[in-house]
Amino acid sequence: MASRKGQREEARRQREAQEAAAAIAARRRRMTQLAVGGVLAALIVVAALIAISQSGGDSGGGNASDIAGAQTVAGELNGIPQNGTLLGDPKAKVTVVEFGDPQCPICAEFANTVVPQLIAGPVSDGQAKYEFKPWLIIGPDSEPAADAALAAGKQNLFFNYIGLFYRNQGTENSGYVTDDFLTAIADAADIPDLSQWDSDRSASNWSDQLAAVQNEAKSLGLTGTPSVEVIGPGGKKILPNVPTEPELEAAIRAAG
Repeated sequence: MASRKGQREEARRQREAQEAAAAIAARRRRMTQLAVGGVLAALIVVAALIAISQSGGDSGGGNASDIAGAQTVAGELNGIPQNGTLLGDPKAKVTVVEFGDPQCPICAEFANTVVPQLIAGPVSDGQAKYEFKPWLIIGPDSEPAADAALAAGKQNLFFNYIGLFYRNQGTENSGYVTDDFLTAIADAADIPDLSQWDSDRSASNWSDQLAAVQNEAKSLGLTGTPSVEVIGPGGKKILPNVPTEPELEAAIRAAG
């Protein structure tokens, strides 16, 4: 008959064997769960990549139905004459000049908040005209965006184009400024001759115009976009970056 000591040792060996078996089983369950989780994660990543490739990435879409704000922008500009990059009565005494980059998010904020008030007030009233000068400081995606807007200006729809671009702006230099995206903006802006616009945006003369704006901004000592210069019979004034609507109206009154 086994001694009590022997019984205790046998019970201990059985308990340790059971604990080891349980630990092995638990480890197997964890490994199985991790494997299944890894497969699911991989499937999710693949599905996301497929969705991105099909949607055109961060471009906001490749057709006009994907572009937001077309009716709003058209309504703001309705009945106001455009001539290239100039909006409003060309005989207006005061000129408000904005130096902006199409990719600049602060320019987009300015375009969506202050500019509509400028258009609805002083520009619509004939007190001031509004000129936009593309000053490209953000990165490589800025130039094709500016070329596309300037080409729209040849059909006197520059402000429709740049207004829609700002409302659908993507992340800086993320590659969203594709041909499909630029064409979708042009289509949503109701540019009548898209074939001519496509040809015009590839014209080499834009580089000379953009370089001239770059030199002008440097000579004025501008430090960032958007920068605004107000010019009139009462003198010239460069406003601080992102001027408010009251600051802009006060400068227009002083210049007039």
